[in-house]
Amino acid sequence: MQRHECCACRYVYDERIGEPDDGIAPGTRWAQVPSDWGCPDCGRPKSGFANMAD
Repeated sequence: MQRHECCACRYVYDERIGEPDDGIAPGTRWAQVPSDWGCPDCGRPKSGFANMAD
């Protein structure tokens, strides 16, 4: 499972956790996160996230 970090505020989307408050279930792969989803902390679009190397 991968993690992706918001380049603006450093919020981390972790595929293991998902984002249940936004309807994104645990285990949801980054590619399956809707393209119109944005950072829950600062609102930056999904395109403003970077993959975090393990």
